[in-house]
Amino acid sequence: MTDFDAIGVGRRVLSVEADALKTMAEALDDTFAQAVEILFAARGRIVCTGVGKSGHVGRKIASTLASTGTPAMWVHATEASHGDLGMIGADDVVLAVSKTGETRELADIITYARRFSIPLIAMTAVARSALGRSADVVLVIPNSNEAADKLNAPTTSTTLQIALGDALAVALLERRGFTPDQFGVLHPGGKLGAMLRTVGDIMHGVGDLPIVGPETPMREAILELSAKRFGCVGVCDAEGRLLGIITDGDLRRKIDGLMDHRAGEVMTHGPKTVPRGMLAAEALKHMTDTPPPTTVLFVVENEKPVGILHVHDLLRAGVM
Repeated sequence: MTDFDAIGVGRRVLSVEADALKTMAEALDDTFAQAVEILFAARGRIVCTGVGKSGHVGRKIASTLASTGTPAMWVHATEASHGDLGMIGADDVVLAVSKTGETRELADIITYARRFSIPLIAMTAVARSALGRSADVVLVIPNSNEAADKLNAPTTSTTLQIALGDALAVALLERRGFTPDQFGVLHPGGKLGAMLRTVGDIMHGVGDLPIVGPETPMREAILELSAKRFGCVGVCDAEGRLLGIITDGDLRRKIDGLMDHRAGEVMTHGPKTVPRGMLAAEALKHMTDTPPPTTVLFVVENEKPVGILHVHDLLRAGVM
């Protein structure tokens, strides 16, 4: 056993970084708004660059921007000097990340941006650095102590850079009114992609609908219910509008004299429905949280069913 207090160290590091984040939030000023407007107005891409740990942060910022609707890419500052400057176009904006602002490898990108009048945004702790003096806008991060005692290993500074990059990305997505549907288009895979799929993406179409008319004898309605295997049958009027639904549960509850009735006499009026544009995750919530709970929903447009969604479809799509 030793006297080393891992929990104490962890809490100290988190407190140091949290304090620095609070300081940066309080110091945020009009230069942040200027940076957002420059990025928003870009007709090309946001080119993020940097070296070392700041370079890794720049790559992360580019990824976050791209995934939230702002076209962005990463260019390694060193590789830029060996041909990758050609990846930066006249309509782009350069976002350069460097704690000191004196990183030698950034010199060629800075010169290139100035030569071709490409907007340059600096993210640095030293506003009067070489990078800061060359930039159109300087986003200053607090020159706070790094979290490691007696070492200058990038910790607090990279946390601040990442957080400021996140702030830019969120401000931009809200500036352009980026929607969950658009986010889903950029995230088709994984759990997140599944949660952002719409009902229309996973529903069964018109050809699979179990539908009968209100005058249909129950014997025929039961055959339709059994054939389509959704555990229900919809009842529509002559114009195709959904009037009600008959479920397996309705059959059990009304078994006495069931075959003497027609579908319109047995159906439950006003069944739960959803539009095809609803997020699949919202449809699941509608199934379970709005009484009575159900395992199937008709998808309607202008009161007419255009599809059907079963809880198993949500399960297969990875929503659950």
